[in-house]
Amino acid sequence: MPPTPTARRKRVGIELRKMREAAGRTAGQAAAVLGVDRSKVTLIEQGTYPISAERVIALADEYEEGDAAYVDEVAAMASDKSKGWWEEHRGLVPAGILEISEVEHHAHGLATYQICHVPGLMQTEDTAREIFREVYPPLRPLNVEARVENRVRRSEILSRSNPIAYEAIVHEAALRMEFGGSRVARAQLKHILALAEQPNITLRVLEFRSGGFKGAGQAVMYAHGPVTRLDTVQLDSVGAPAFLTEVNQLENYRNIIGAMRERALGPTESCDFISDILKDL
Repeated sequence: MPPTPTARRKRVGIELRKMREAAGRTAGQAAAVLGVDRSKVTLIEQGTYPISAERVIALADEYEEGDAAYVDEVAAMASDKSKGWWEEHRGLVPAGILEISEVEHHAHGLATYQICHVPGLMQTEDTAREIFREVYPPLRPLNVEARVENRVRRSEILSRSNPIAYEAIVHEAALRMEFGGSRVARAQLKHILALAEQPNITLRVLEFRSGGFKGAGQAVMYAHGPVTRLDTVQLDSVGAPAFLTEVNQLENYRNIIGAMRERALGPTESCDFISDILKDL
């Protein structure tokens, strides 16, 4: 069995396919550049076969890709053979969750909007545990705890020595949900307020009275890459998470987040709003 491809290896393959298709080249022509069988090019583009940084550059030259910064970053991703902490959880949590962990870890900035859940990176351990207990079909206790541990480890990117810039747009519905009862809910809101004091974190609240807005039916994470073309959008779903990488898709979600940002309360007003909810619990 071939090794499970990492999110970054998959992304290298996606970007090489985009370059090839934009250049109007066939997989056979790419294979000729590399001196390999055409089937190996397919495996590379699917992320199931590794490719060196030098070969990424060779293909980019063949495809006449003129964005040098973009090519350099794709090559750097191809050369990264390191394994992250999330590999410890492989087999205990779904592969999609491991991909989210990897994308977040390597992101140069994150933005998310949430409607009914507090953003995962801002959840307390107790809140995360209660949310995972509501998963259907029900999870075994071992798997619940594995997901909780994964979520707690993911949140370390907010307070590490080089903390990531993080923007969370949270709907009032998520703030008023009482997973685990009022005690857990109070601790969760206090945790959000404490995180909002960190200079790398921007919190904005969308009130009920904001009315309808684009993106109201989704929970989204927007991960900024080293260059815009390597950004990633992650959508939540009942099954595996979906990852979007096409240029027009990325632009659409940047616009949606921008529109939400305009409707939401400012950071200071958002914290005041959460403090008022706390008083009612």
